[in-house]
Amino acid sequence: MGKAPTFVKISVIIMIMIILVALFKVADKGTSGVKESFPFFRTDEYVSPYIYVMERETGRVVYEENAEAKVYPASLTKIMTTIVALEQIEDLSAIAPVDVTTYHEMVASNASMAGFFGREDVTYRDLLYGTMLTSGGEAANSLAVHVGGNVENFVQMMNDKAAELGLNGTHFTNPEGLHNEKQYTTASDIAKLLDYALNNSDFKTIFTTKMFQTTPTAEHPDGLLLQSTVLTFLHKKEQDRFDILGGKSGTTYEAGQCWATLGLVEDTEYITIVMGAPLKDISHPDRAQIADTLKLYRKIESSE
Repeated sequence: MGKAPTFVKISVIIMIMIILVALFKVADKGTSGVKESFPFFRTDEYVSPYIYVMERETGRVVYEENAEAKVYPASLTKIMTTIVALEQIEDLSAIAPVDVTTYHEMVASNASMAGFFGREDVTYRDLLYGTMLTSGGEAANSLAVHVGGNVENFVQMMNDKAAELGLNGTHFTNPEGLHNEKQYTTASDIAKLLDYALNNSDFKTIFTTKMFQTTPTAEHPDGLLLQSTVLTFLHKKEQDRFDILGGKSGTTYEAGQCWATLGLVEDTEYITIVMGAPLKDISHPDRAQIADTLKLYRKIESSE
C-alpha cells in the first residue's frame, strides 16, 4: 500500500512524457510543410527578418519569411516614386529644375542626396537616375513637385498606384523614404511593386544601371557621376552562376538595412527582397542585407 503513491507518480511522469513527445511531433509536422516546400533554405541562416523571393516569369514564391508583416520601407519607397513619375513624364530629356523648397528640407533632414543643387537645370532623366541610383532625396522630391504639382498630390498618386496594384499592406507619406510611422509596406508588396515596375523598359534600364553621367549644367559643367548603391557593392567573383542585374537599397535605423534586387539564375529572372537587417551604426553598417541577398541567390542557383 505504501508503494502506491510512488507508482502513481511514475505513471503521471510517463504520461506527461508521452504527451510532450506527441506535441513535439505535431509541432514538427506544422513546420515541415515549409521545409518540404523550400528544402534548400534554412531560416536561421539569414539576419534579415523579412524576406520574399519570387520567380518573375511564373510568379512562383520561392521563399518567404514574415513577408506580410508591415515594416518601414526606407528608400525602397523610391521604387514607387520612380515608376509613378515615369508613367507621367512624356519627355525624359525635358528640363526639370531641382525644387528649392524640398531641397532645403532634405538637407535639413540629413537625407541621402544625389548631389544636385537647388534650382539646378537638370533633366527628368537626371532626376530619375538620381532617385534610383544614389537615392537622392532632392531628386525624388523634385520629381514629386514637377509631376504632381506638389509633394502631397504626388504622394496621393503613389497611394493610388499601391491600391491599383493591390498592395494592401502599403501606405506612403513621402516620396523619399525618410522615416514616418504612417509610411509602411511589406516584403511581398515591394516584390509585387518591383515586378510591375520592371515591365516598364525605362524603369528597368535605370534599375539595372551601375553608373550614369548626368547632363552638364552651370553648377556641374561635367555633370555628376551617379553610382548604384547596390551594384557598386557587388563583385562578380561573389556571383557564381547567377548575376544580380540591378537593385535599390534603403537604410534607416527604424527600417534597418533593406535591399530589393533583380537577379538572373540559369536565364530565369528572380526578385529578392530582404528587409529589416538590424543597423547598429549608420556610418559603419555591417551590410548584412548584402550577405543575405547573396546567400538567397546561391540557394536558388544550387536548387536549379
